[in-house]
Amino acid sequence: MRYFIGNWKMFGIPSSHKILYKINAFFKRDKNNKKKYKIIIAPPFTLLHDFSKRFKSSKISISSQNCYHKDFYGAHTGNISPFMIKKLGINYTLIGHSENRASGENNKLIGEKISLALKNKLSVILCIGENKIEKRNKKTFSVLKKQLSQSITSKKYLKKIIIAYEPLWSIGSGRVPSKNELEKIIVNIKKYLNKKFRLKRKNIRILYGGSVDKQSVLNFKAINELDGFLIGGASKSSKNFIDIIKNFYK
Repeated sequence: MRYFIGNWKMFGIPSSHKILYKINAFFKRDKNNKKKYKIIIAPPFTLLHDFSKRFKSSKISISSQNCYHKDFYGAHTGNISPFMIKKLGINYTLIGHSENRASGENNKLIGEKISLALKNKLSVILCIGENKIEKRNKKTFSVLKKQLSQSITSKKYLKKIIIAYEPLWSIGSGRVPSKNELEKIIVNIKKYLNKKFRLKRKNIRILYGGSVDKQSVLNFKAINELDGFLIGGASKSSKNFIDIIKNFYK
């Protein structure tokens, strides 16, 4: 199973459901969709309730873009707990996106979010990645190991987590890793998690995110260990999102 996950970030109004209808129509008629890939879209919180109802019976799953590190209810103005998200009929949440990390989220807090999300039966899409300086200093894997080890504390957690490798230097820049570079990183992550948790590599799901479009996706088709993509800007257009899927399978 491969995943094509769209992160809309701060984009979308109620009428934006038309984008998802077009994607869903394509998915239903696409001969490659038989157990080969899954589509998940993460709109802003303002659209979760509406989209959850609209696409309940469709092949598209809806995800939140984040959740708070406290559960149920509380005096946390502007924040939304995993419990509240689940009650909307949502089954996925992004956690640890680079933009949230840049706003002050550390690995400990991200680990707390993961624990509460899983407690509420939300599957987690965990974002990890290194910045430009860390890459230049050849610290990519040590950074990734630290992010993983400090936020995933149990084997049972890993079974419900999809890991999205998003190098910060690539996001929105148009620059992407080479095929060999990305393949090496993914294999090393799977080996590390396999050794730490004794979980079979085929059961560890890793996506790539960062300047993913219909051209860059062609570079990564041959990476067998790659389980899909976390797509930013291109997911806001049904045509661009569909073109990514078409190019991957052509």
